[in-house]
Amino acid sequence: MKYLVMVQGTQADYEAMRGKASANSPAWSAEELQAMFAYMGAINNDLAETGELVDGQGLAEPAQSRHVTLGDDGKAVITDGPYGETKELLAGYWVLECESLERVTEIADRVARCPQPAGAPDYPVVIRPIMDGSGDI
Repeated sequence: MKYLVMVQGTQADYEAMRGKASANSPAWSAEELQAMFAYMGAINNDLAETGELVDGQGLAEPAQSRHVTLGDDGKAVITDGPYGETKELLAGYWVLECESLERVTEIADRVARCPQPAGAPDYPVVIRPIMDGSGDI
């Protein structure tokens, strides 16, 4: 079974990683940032070795995003990010092929333990099974 494992974040979190603190996100030091990248790199390496990693990427900050909806007139309404009405957005993901929900949950637990500065917000790691076709609905 394939699973999408997602981590969340906010624009403030990305800014904190660049050293700019906010009320909810303390500034990261260079050492803390390196520790986070090393930790996530080790997870990626382990998943590649086990053959469970299909794909995984970190995503650019919300400020580089666009939100596309349809207006009442049926035309596209494009809003540049970040979006005030949205608290957290997808910060990164893995597509994993695991033998069970229990196994992917073990991996998500490991992801959730990623080092970060004291006082940084904790976001859930979200697991979603990937459907293999319309018969899975």
